[in-house]
Amino acid sequence: MSEDEKHTVTTSAKAVTSPAYDDHEGLTALKHADDALLAQLGYKSEFKREFSFIETIAFAFSIMGVVASVSSTMSFPLVSGGHVGMVFGWLIPCLFVMTIAASLAELTSAMPTSAGLYYFSAKLAPPRWAPLASWITGWANVTGQVTLVCSIDFTCAQMITTALNVGSDGAINLGAGPTFGILLAILFTHGLVCSAATAVLARLNIFYVIVNVGTTIAAIVALLVCSGDQRVSTSTAFTMYENNTGWGNNAWAFLLAFTAPMWTLTGYDSAAHISEETAGAARAAPIAILVGVGATASLGWLLFIAASFATASVPDLLGTDLPLPMGQLFLDVLGKRGMLAIWSLIIVVQYVTGAAQGVDASRVVFAFARDNALPGSRWWKRIHPYTRTPVHAVWLVMFLSGLCGLLGFSETALSSLAGSAVIGLYTSYVTPIFLRITSGRNKLQPGPFSLGKWYLPTGIIAVAWVSFITVLLLFPPEEHPTAETMNYAVVIIAAVFLFAALTWVFSARKWFKGPVRTVEEQDGYDEKKKTRVDEREASMESS
Repeated sequence: MSEDEKHTVTTSAKAVTSPAYDDHEGLTALKHADDALLAQLGYKSEFKREFSFIETIAFAFSIMGVVASVSSTMSFPLVSGGHVGMVFGWLIPCLFVMTIAASLAELTSAMPTSAGLYYFSAKLAPPRWAPLASWITGWANVTGQVTLVCSIDFTCAQMITTALNVGSDGAINLGAGPTFGILLAILFTHGLVCSAATAVLARLNIFYVIVNVGTTIAAIVALLVCSGDQRVSTSTAFTMYENNTGWGNNAWAFLLAFTAPMWTLTGYDSAAHISEETAGAARAAPIAILVGVGATASLGWLLFIAASFATASVPDLLGTDLPLPMGQLFLDVLGKRGMLAIWSLIIVVQYVTGAAQGVDASRVVFAFARDNALPGSRWWKRIHPYTRTPVHAVWLVMFLSGLCGLLGFSETALSSLAGSAVIGLYTSYVTPIFLRITSGRNKLQPGPFSLGKWYLPTGIIAVAWVSFITVLLLFPPEEHPTAETMNYAVVIIAAVFLFAALTWVFSARKWFKGPVRTVEEQDGYDEKKKTRVDEREASMESS
């Protein structure tokens, strides 16, 4: 980026942060400043900027669906440490994830575009390697986004089968086939929701966050208050360790509990991916990332502490016939009616979480296709003339998520889908962070949010943590896996990366140059206009 461009970007970024939210003219000026900054990044504005500051934060928070995510993944800490797994298996990863969130917030503030992570990689990598860095980051992010949609909606289907089982007193016990059918139905309805206009999606997020926070607080209170004599002591809740994994090493078994928070704390890059639909994106998006991760981590920890106190017997929860142990815990504590009441709200939370993630994933697919990086890009980058949203990209995401849902016929479906989502997303998160602390140290022109001198130690911790967790999540949940209990995350990740690698070697390296400027024609027009003005002024001076 030239010095003139840096100056223009900085000027635009400052304009974006001006306190002009209160009146229509100020909001219009704010959006114009956003579009000017986006043009300097190389893209013309194709979306309506309908997400406000609050709605952007609500979107980033809602996409992690804390109460539903904890309910979905409770089996991981139960197996890998019991009470200790629930309390500290959540807390420890959250502390490290905050370094990743802070690093991404800084990058998003400097470069608020829906291209997000792979754009960051392209701009921070050495020029020779920029296309490859962008290619790797983009494919990793697309993989993580699609598998995250599938894993969220798959657990939503499991929640519905759990409710049916409890409501029928065990008479209805649906297997893998009907659960897959429910998954497809959820994906279809999410396709309809995610195809809506940006204004509709923005307003829905206020509803999402109210239901999410309200249900989380209700669950915490219910578990603590209604557990009564079943509630364990503080010592047991915080220090009792149980290894039910089958792994002989207790320390290693405990580490597998990290799957729950790592899967929950994903998707917060969504604030970057909707930045082209956000007013004041350079300020709103980084704050949304930090608030979303911080609030989810805090509420999730409180919920797991409440669950630990309410869990009288870890083996009994693991031995339940219900698809999700959290359902059994609510049944034990609240009884049938109470369980079904709060479980219904949790299903709603998980459903809206999947809808929010569908929006996020579709924006990633659109942006990558806009840079001609996907097969059939000309279809996936189309914007619907009425809704002004990438409808084709939405349905591609839903179709691919349905294919991933076939893993539901495996005993380790959730761990495979969760592992794939975490590895794909966090690989895409850490690549630009790694480039920021190496080749890109002097390339970033900071936006309104900056880590200052702390970017280096924060980035080093983030890179080290992702390197560790990626290896961890490729391991099977038990020591001697079979075909049924294998962790298929390695298959998904290897298949996508093999495809991306072969495509790069034999084709893409010849034509993919990274992010493609879409404002060249406008730039040319502006340059000609500027030339004419200069010539007119020179003529006036000479006369």
